[in-house]
Amino acid sequence: MSQPSNQVPARHPAVVRFHEVRGESLQLRVADWITKFAGSMRFVYIHAIGFAIWMIWAEQSPWPTLTLVVSLEAIFLSTFVMIGQNRQAEFQQMKADHDFNEQELELKTNTELTRAIHEMTKELHRRLLETPDPK
Repeated sequence: MSQPSNQVPARHPAVVRFHEVRGESLQLRVADWITKFAGSMRFVYIHAIGFAIWMIWAEQSPWPTLTLVVSLEAIFLSTFVMIGQNRQAEFQQMKADHDFNEQELELKTNTELTRAIHEMTKELHRRLLETPDPK
């Protein structure tokens, strides 16, 4: 069954908490924005055009400055990739912890219900078997 288009789908509590924590830190919001931008096709197009212009008009011989710029950018981008991976691992751990706690609670509840049903069944059998038939 699909949800009406005007209704917002429910979000996992760990997802909500994760976004709250991420939103509280300016550093993390900036890192998220850079990671999101660096993983886009717009980033690729800007760099392809920028590198082409640089190679054609800015430097003549084997592009030493361009090599330096590209190397420095690669260092920073790899750092942002690691930040993104750490963020994803943190999110997955939060979600796993929440799901584990929910499963544990459900297991305990089901165990208690099963015990209660078992006790009620024993009591019902006792009453039916021990009470003589009133005929």
